Amino acid sequence: MLEAAVGNIPIVTEFVDKQLEQCECPVKVLRQINIAIDEIFGNIAHYAYQPETGPVTVRVEVVKEPLSVIITFKDKGIPYDPLQAAEPDISLSAEERQPGGLGIFLVKKSMDEVVYAYRDGKNILKLKKNL
Repeated sequence: MLEAAVGNIPIVTEFVDKQLEQCECPVKVLRQINIAIDEIFGNIAHYAYQPETGPVTVRVEVVKEPLSVIITFKDKGIPYDPLQAAEPDISLSAEERQPGGLGIFLVKKSMDEVVYAYRDGKNILKLKKNL
C-alpha cells in the first residue's frame, strides 16, 4: 500500500517491472504497461482523494494460460469509473480537442482488458495485458 502521490509512480512502476522481468516480458509490452501505470496511478493521485491524499494498493498477478499480467489498483477515494468517460475526438488537433480523457483512452487501447468495479467503499480497476 502506497500513498496516492505522483511521486510514487516510479515505485509502482519498478514493483511491476520486477514481477514482469521473471516472465521475460517483451520490451514493447513493458512500455505499454508502464504508460498505463503512469496514467492510472497519476489519475488516482490527482483526483481520488482531493484535496487530501490517501492509500492505494497495487497488486500484480501473472497468469499462465494465456501468459498475461493483471495489475489491480484499489483506492478508497471518490467513486469514479474511468471507463464511463467520453472518448476524446482524436480526429481533432491537440489545440481543438477538449482536455482530458486521452490517457484512459490510450490505456483502453493498449491493454487487452480493463475492468472497473466499486465494492466495499473501494474503486477497483484491473488492467490485463497478454504477454
